[in-house]
Amino acid sequence: MRASGRGFLLLWAAVLAFPATAGADSIVAEAVVIPEPGFRDPGERMLKTKLSNGLVVLTLEDHTTPVVSFQMWVKVGSRDESRYTGLAHLFEHMMFRGSSNIPPDMHAQLVNSRGGRTNAYTSRDFTVYFEDVTSEVLPLVIELEAERLANLDISEKNLESERQVVLEERRMRTEDQPMGRAMEALMALTFQAHPYRWPPIGWRSDVERATVAASREFFDSYYAPNNVVIAIAGDFDSEEALDLIRRTFGKLDPVEVPRNPTQEPEQDGERRAIVHFDLGAPILAAAWHAPPTGHADGEALDVLSTILSSGRSSRLYRKLVYEKESALSAEGAYWELDDAGIFYAVAQVRPGVGVEDVEGLFMAEIERVKQSGVRDDELAKAKRQLEVALVNSLATNHSLAGRMGREVSTFGRVRPLDERLTAIRAVTGADVQRVANTYLKDEKRSVVHVVPPPASERKDRGDGT
Repeated sequence: MRASGRGFLLLWAAVLAFPATAGADSIVAEAVVIPEPGFRDPGERMLKTKLSNGLVVLTLEDHTTPVVSFQMWVKVGSRDESRYTGLAHLFEHMMFRGSSNIPPDMHAQLVNSRGGRTNAYTSRDFTVYFEDVTSEVLPLVIELEAERLANLDISEKNLESERQVVLEERRMRTEDQPMGRAMEALMALTFQAHPYRWPPIGWRSDVERATVAASREFFDSYYAPNNVVIAIAGDFDSEEALDLIRRTFGKLDPVEVPRNPTQEPEQDGERRAIVHFDLGAPILAAAWHAPPTGHADGEALDVLSTILSSGRSSRLYRKLVYEKESALSAEGAYWELDDAGIFYAVAQVRPGVGVEDVEGLFMAEIERVKQSGVRDDELAKAKRQLEVALVNSLATNHSLAGRMGREVSTFGRVRPLDERLTAIRAVTGADVQRVANTYLKDEKRSVVHVVPPPASERKDRGDGT
């Protein structure tokens, strides 16, 4: 096991009389404490502490309200899977199934019974665990998170239990949902080589067949202190929290973390796919390759996506839903991932309208931006929307911790708010037109139609007339 000594914590006894503390002989001094010079939202200074085992801890005190958000950002997502897809998401569930000292589901019960909330999510790049609690519960949260990171119960019983939960989740969110089918097919079509092509929830056959041995190997490879960023924001004492983290997380041993080396090759032609699904209205989905997060064109792409497909005043929504009444909805975004990005848009076709007709209108709006650019009022409005969204994203301790964790996990630093706002304000109409022509090329797009199966197929299955 990866903990330095197996008597990590008698946590089950400790939590009954929390806050618990470990013995002083378990302290591991940090290698370096780095102040982050540019981040002072909402007014307190964030500190970045790195323990000698590689664990990064971000602390931001804000005593406005007696609430604190603790987030553990594990730098592992579906991009890191190889033999079995869905393992990263499966471990999001397994982490709540107990450890050597905590019975199944007790982690959440201990937090919830004290008025807090705990949850987790998995993306293509990260798995994130969080607790939002009152200040006095933070020591318990630190103990609980360290315990399951060190002593998770990866057993056949727990694996089988969560396997069935994940399979049901996949059925409800993807297999039985036309939009889920559309986005799954779109990502698989857009990415041919990179593991971004498969869904974080995993392919059904992989989830059904994942073994305990493969699960343990995956956990030991990625759930290591040097692959984790802890972000804490809110009403707490930084030194007290850091001291407890040193005495708990500090016992974990670092490992050499493997990374998938695959890079997506250049797309050399338009790609198309048809998905047959019994539904009332067809769905059109399209995507183009775009740069990864942090790219210099990111803000211009955000402005472009806002003008084209963000909200009811966007071009695609106005044209498809209001003016032509050919679609029920239209939306999209520039989606930034760590290794790559995509610019995507989707439309739900109005019953009785051909999906090909909607696609024609859809692509015509994009071509209009490429040829004629955008109006000054559109540009100004989109930039204001992005600025407001960015500032509003700092409104809670949870969002502050999330921003710290995401940015440090990706960039090694938190980009100052002024830096982000300046970049948005600097976008010009020429920039928007340039990125549209650079990235939204016909030969670089992938298009998915989700449509009902032909009548002959429905009749063969006994559900047609």
